[in-house]
Amino acid sequence: MTGNQTAEGPKHKKDLTRRKVMAAGAGAAVAVGVGGTLVSGAFAGEKSATGAKASASGSAGEACYQLTSETTEGPYYIDADKLRQDVTEDQEGIPLTLRLKVIDSETCKPIRNAAVDIWHCNALGVYSGYESMGSGGGGGGGGTPPSGEPTGEPPSGEPSGEPGGGGGGVHEEPTDDERYLRGTWKSDKNGQVVFKTVFPGWYQGRCVHIHTKVHVNGTWTDAGYEGGNTCHTGQLFFDEESVLASAEVEPYSTNTATRTTLDEDTIYPDNGTEGGLLKLKYRKNDIAKGVVATITMGVDPEATNTGT
Repeated sequence: MTGNQTAEGPKHKKDLTRRKVMAAGAGAAVAVGVGGTLVSGAFAGEKSATGAKASASGSAGEACYQLTSETTEGPYYIDADKLRQDVTEDQEGIPLTLRLKVIDSETCKPIRNAAVDIWHCNALGVYSGYESMGSGGGGGGGGTPPSGEPTGEPPSGEPSGEPGGGGGGVHEEPTDDERYLRGTWKSDKNGQVVFKTVFPGWYQGRCVHIHTKVHVNGTWTDAGYEGGNTCHTGQLFFDEESVLASAEVEPYSTNTATRTTLDEDTIYPDNGTEGGLLKLKYRKNDIAKGVVATITMGVDPEATNTGT
């Protein structure tokens, strides 16, 4: 992968073991200012959650977690060809500061120098690189905002990944050169990565979510990140209160795609922060000013989990 250029990414081993990994919410408070400014110390003073396992080898106050299931990659992944923290480009929407932390679930130690990918749709449910497929492959926006109780039936049967163009882990080739709301960055010595983006929208068949991958054991070069293995493929989720608040703000209010709630979603594992539910901070009466989202992802750096 190379900075700001499309490139063939590192080859990762096929996921044969389907090992499990989890994501757990960061434990300390953060504050949001105008434009979603992040106040430092979002991960300070973490404490082990109920059911978590403590490890003597971990740092003081760190949290270790049991591994839980991976999620599907979906068809719209483009192997990290944008090395950047601000992935917004020209996309309109509520400013979102996404603060991720990666730790080894066995030792509790932060994983530094990991390559962390994120990608998600825009306010109207469209993925860059796949604009011709419309809103998540299921139609465009325009019209009145969705109500608290979405219409239509939730998806049934086995999870199919993303609607339109393959589903599940079946990858679709990009249809255009757009790359907004996609990016990769290196975790620091504390295992932390911070992205600037916008609050995602929705499309028929899925709740609001962000995709993520964690690549480890590779090498950072002048050209980007090479080799290693993908130890985690997951999705990050938003609670219903925040999604309903976003639906009152333009351009989300023009998105008429049928919205699937968190409880109806067939991908969300329904286990709170362990399944990728983000901890959010924003002004309750003015979400348009910005949102800060935090989560800690406990991974097995020796596993291979490509989500395909």
